[in-house]
Amino acid sequence: MKLADLCIQRPVFATMLVSALVVLGTFSYRELGVDLFPKIEFPYVVVTTRFPGAGPVEVESQVTKVIEEAVNTVSGIDELRSTSYESLSQVVIAFQLSRNAGACAQDVRDRLGRVQSKLPQGVEPPVIEKIDPDASPVLSVVVSAPVDPRELTEIARKQVKEPIESVLGVGQVSLVGGRLREIHVSLDADALRAHGLTPVDVKTALQRQNVEVPGGLVETGPTDLVVRTLGRVRTVEQFGDVVVREVAGALVRIRDVATVVDTRQEQRTLARLDGTAAVALLVQKQSGSNTVDVVRAVKARLQTLLPTLPKGATLTTIRDQSRFILASFHAVMEHLVLGAILASFVVLLFLKDARTTVMVALSIPTSIISTFSLMWLMGFTLNSMTLLALTLAVGLVIDDAIVVHENAFRHMEELGKPRRKAASDAAREIGLAVMATTFSLVVIFVPVAFIPGIIGRFLGSFGLTMAFSIMVSLFVSFTLTPMLCGHFLKVHQAKGESRHSWFDRLFEACYIWLLERSMNRRWVVVGLSLACVLATVPLFKRVGMDFVPADDQSEFSISVKLREGASLAQTSRVLAQVEESLRRQPTVEKLLATIGDQAGTGSNEGQIYVGMVDLARRKSSQSDLMRQTREILAQRFPDLITTVSPINAIGGGGKHADLMLSLQGPDLEVLKKLSSEVVAKLRKTPGLVDVDSSQSAGKPELDIDVDRERAAALGLDVLDVASTIRTLVGGDEEQVTRFRDEVRGEEYEVRVRLQERFRNRPELVAQIPIRSREGLLPLGAVAQVRSGLGPTQIGRYNRQRQVMILANLQGLGLSEAQTAVERILADARIPSGYSAGFLGKGKNMGELVSGFVVAFLLSTVFMYMILAGQFESFVHPITILLSLPLCIPFGVLALVLAGERLNLWSMLGLFMLFGIVKKNAILQVDYTNALRETGMDRLKAILQANATRLRPILMTTLTLIAGMIPMALSTGPGAGSRRGMAIVVIGGQTLCLLITLLLTPVAYSLFDDLVNSRLLRRLRSMVD
Repeated sequence: MKLADLCIQRPVFATMLVSALVVLGTFSYRELGVDLFPKIEFPYVVVTTRFPGAGPVEVESQVTKVIEEAVNTVSGIDELRSTSYESLSQVVIAFQLSRNAGACAQDVRDRLGRVQSKLPQGVEPPVIEKIDPDASPVLSVVVSAPVDPRELTEIARKQVKEPIESVLGVGQVSLVGGRLREIHVSLDADALRAHGLTPVDVKTALQRQNVEVPGGLVETGPTDLVVRTLGRVRTVEQFGDVVVREVAGALVRIRDVATVVDTRQEQRTLARLDGTAAVALLVQKQSGSNTVDVVRAVKARLQTLLPTLPKGATLTTIRDQSRFILASFHAVMEHLVLGAILASFVVLLFLKDARTTVMVALSIPTSIISTFSLMWLMGFTLNSMTLLALTLAVGLVIDDAIVVHENAFRHMEELGKPRRKAASDAAREIGLAVMATTFSLVVIFVPVAFIPGIIGRFLGSFGLTMAFSIMVSLFVSFTLTPMLCGHFLKVHQAKGESRHSWFDRLFEACYIWLLERSMNRRWVVVGLSLACVLATVPLFKRVGMDFVPADDQSEFSISVKLREGASLAQTSRVLAQVEESLRRQPTVEKLLATIGDQAGTGSNEGQIYVGMVDLARRKSSQSDLMRQTREILAQRFPDLITTVSPINAIGGGGKHADLMLSLQGPDLEVLKKLSSEVVAKLRKTPGLVDVDSSQSAGKPELDIDVDRERAAALGLDVLDVASTIRTLVGGDEEQVTRFRDEVRGEEYEVRVRLQERFRNRPELVAQIPIRSREGLLPLGAVAQVRSGLGPTQIGRYNRQRQVMILANLQGLGLSEAQTAVERILADARIPSGYSAGFLGKGKNMGELVSGFVVAFLLSTVFMYMILAGQFESFVHPITILLSLPLCIPFGVLALVLAGERLNLWSMLGLFMLFGIVKKNAILQVDYTNALRETGMDRLKAILQANATRLRPILMTTLTLIAGMIPMALSTGPGAGSRRGMAIVVIGGQTLCLLITLLLTPVAYSLFDDLVNSRLLRRLRSMVD
């Protein structure tokens, strides 16, 4: 170990070398952002196309299918999903993760540019966007004031929304509950008939007589004059003066056939904070920007805006994602510090020397702080993944220093060597073993960073951060640690005296007594070990499996769905009743009710955001309140379809649930029948709650069936009829014209629509006037008007029709839920040509398990290669790796005893056990070989090597456990995610420690017998 010798000889050089890493890490820490998840770019593209006035069936056939056919030719598509709503088509293209998101979006634009002409008339140009996992709102700002809703909307839009949008890092601000100013031209059907006019005449008059067209330049020599035709309507009242047509020598103006009203747009969205009408602004951050920084900047801007608002106006911030992020960050940092203190305390208990303890404990802050610089170079942030890695690393980065210190201590105490020689010899003796243990740990975590799929993208920063910290700890153990030992290590005993207390000697004596009996009954140990490995299968069945555990974020949402066709006013009244029921709960702090804040949701669907008091100020958990909420809703509102879910931190569009089942096939009616049968059975399954289907009952509608022959005979076509109906009934969602308010400097929409008294009953629709060759005719003369039911939405998956079934879990693991669903599907007898499959968490969990299996195998192969290279043997690595299968059942058993399930985080805990357990075996085998090379008998070498290495093994094991204790006992923000991993490591390491201490020496002797057997000696002689 030339590096260790150099640092021992030159202590100032060693100090400056390590200090450089610490200084770089300290300054890098200041540059690291704080966020909930790592920065990830998904190659997902969404195409949103509006087709005003069209139903879901027309949107699917005329828009969605055309877009799907066009983009299906783009290479690298993994999934193609679409949903056709009323007037809206949304196509989501999920590409393989190897593709670049920007290139994918450009490919989609190129394909859609070729088929733009195939889309029907009236379709707005498709909007193509990359799906951002940060797309969910990071902050909601609620604006309220004692003013008219139109004025409140203007205040929220002009004085709050627009200033917020200019904040650095803000991507989009959506306004919910606002009612913008509009000019309504309300047509009188009787007056139109009396003057022989149609809605088209009024539209044309408004479009042609409210214009301002540049007329060019008039050159007058030294000056050029700009010519403008001032044809705009200056005031709202002047719209009534616009001439529609001359009839019998008289001018018919708009006031003669319509009423012009300066009003607000029809209410399509709603927002209400704690029962008070308001306007909500949903703030989304830009892709790649830091959540905490964006929220902090937005709040700072709000403080400057508050004095400029009218008297009585208030700004309330809720759904603040940074609150949970910062609370979780501070909790993890607290765990990191407490873990380091507890680990150092364990070292003090063993070494019984404060100076030595400080020397060992210095490796923790040195390694962790130095890792910050590598994180900064990789572009990482301090998020749930990297912070978890650093917390876990606390118990690992001290291991190498412990082994080197303990060996130097032993050389000074037992062999009587001076400090420098003891430090040098100890580093040289243990160096290869330390390198082997460290590199074998690195190859455990590096494959985690390359797990395929979405999960691999999230785990990448975790695996690399762990690898960084472990490699830094190796460097510290060969530089700072030998230098400190060579200059500051003290021995209090005389040469040859025992360094153990009576408890240490008793523990060591018990272990050696047990090891001697095990060596005499080797096959008993092998049998016990094999039984432990075989117990893995029943333990896995017992523990159950989830994707990720739920964290208490002090907030959740309630989705309420009324019968199809329910008006916004009716939905608002029902939401108010639900709010009143929730307001009685003492842990509820804020309630924000919204309608229409998500694309594709109708007026019959509403959401309630429930903000709870901080976790530190309440006894009941978030899951408890969610369970109580479900019970309240079931008792008081049995006819409602409700869903109680945690806030989804990752956006990207679409609904989310714990269990998502996709039924696919060609016939929508068959899918409806099949989904109804499955939903009915799922609602009877214990543990499944909030069961719902994307295919709800038909939406009431009026179907207008045009008689084509009769219409043609009268000089009409279907488009004429449809455009007239849309104008008079729907308010013509196409832009007719705009009114410019010179005082405000704003433009507002002008809507043309039939007066409410002529369209508020179905039978009046048949009386709508339509111009033909024979004059004005009622709609009923060329079309049949009848009531019917139509779909609210039509979903498609990989170009097949799809019905999605969603459910949340309560007291049931995801694996058990999927098993129950599979039994129901088996009984349902899915017809030929139809299929079912899990999406969302269920699909991700399958990818997670297969990815971890590959990572386990890859790590095992790499570990074997490293150990074979160190020991120059094909057999010794097998001896060491035999301890790996033992850690799995003990880790799973720890979860069973703690009442936890296997999930993403506990699987990472099993990975840690892989690396930790074999570290002990490396120390045992390495020193056994060293003693045998001196000529010592095998049994005596085994007993002495294991007795000598017992203390460092116990020290490293207990320091790791101590570092995990704060995480295992945590109940604060984010504790649900971290607890499972800590339980696996603590329980698994504790339970399997004894049997691995016995199995490794037994396996060593058995393989040694095999290598020296008569058969193998003959084979070697034949080869030689």
